[in-house]
Amino acid sequence: MKSLAELQAIKEKMKDRVILREGSGDIRVVVGMATCGIAAGARPVLNAFVEEVNNLGLSEKVTVSQTGCIGICQYEPVVEVFEAGKEKVTYVKMTAEKAREVAESHLQGGKVLTEYTVSTDEL
Repeated sequence: MKSLAELQAIKEKMKDRVILREGSGDIRVVVGMATCGIAAGARPVLNAFVEEVNNLGLSEKVTVSQTGCIGICQYEPVVEVFEAGKEKVTYVKMTAEKAREVAESHLQGGKVLTEYTVSTDEL
C-alpha cells in the first residue's frame, strides 16, 4: 500500500462484507468460530455465507456473524439461523457448498434444508 487512495479502495471493496456481518436484518446467521469450529472448517463456511448473501442481494434482510463455542463440538462446523417468530434452526457439519445451498433455499426461499439440521432430540 503506497497511498491513501489505495487504502480507500481496499476499504470500499471490503465494505459490503463488514456491513453484512454487522447488519440488523430480520434473519441472523451465526457461525460457530471457536477453536473447534475453525479446526473443523468454519472459516470457509462463514465466508461462503457472507459471499452468497451478498450475491443474492439479501444484505438488507440477513445478518451474518460469528460466535464462540455453540456447545456441540462433535457436529462442527455449526450454523444457527434465527428468525423473528420462528424456532431457531441449527445446521451441522456444514461446508462452504452446503452454506451456499442454505443461503439460496432457506435464507432466500424460506425452505429449511432438514437434511443438514439437528434437532434437540438428537443432542
